[in-house]
Amino acid sequence: MIHSVPELPYSQDALAPVISAETIEYHYGKHFQTYVDNLNKMIEGSPYEDMEIEDIVMKAGGAVFNNAAQAWNHNFYFQTLTPAPVGIPEILEDRLTKAFGTVADFKAAFIKAASTLFGSGWAWLCQDKEGNLTIVQTQNADNPMTQGLKPLLTIDVWEHAYYIDYRNRRAAYLEAVWALIDWEKVADRLV
Repeated sequence: MIHSVPELPYSQDALAPVISAETIEYHYGKHFQTYVDNLNKMIEGSPYEDMEIEDIVMKAGGAVFNNAAQAWNHNFYFQTLTPAPVGIPEILEDRLTKAFGTVADFKAAFIKAASTLFGSGWAWLCQDKEGNLTIVQTQNADNPMTQGLKPLLTIDVWEHAYYIDYRNRRAAYLEAVWALIDWEKVADRLV
């Protein structure tokens, strides 16, 4: 099976000025594409050759895992963004309030997790098998699915996600990108 970078659900300049077309060109068009290209080369003739990318993330290790997980994580991130802001649906608001106190408390905790992650990685909103919501930090390519969690939302905090537009101001990027989250998609991922 040949994996590919799916088409963006919006134009490359649609997220500007929060995320510029130049950032999309490099982040989506080059970084994400490189992970997919590397994965395709690595799995050729291997037991992973005919697997879906999620299955590779769950079963592989080393460089195969790193490239598969980075490809999965990037697709999940880009598919969760929207140029047309969407409010938080009531079902998700209720769940966030139950888990974190208020939606504002959730936002503060999530942004803190994303801004305090040392080095490169991801901040996630996840759901466990009992339906509880939790915020998780993962470094590098790690993905919470490997910990038995269901990802609902992620924000990429690798420098390539924000450095063109925000330089070293990760906190400014996090605050700005919050306005681009498609909360309906996040709510649809709840089980």
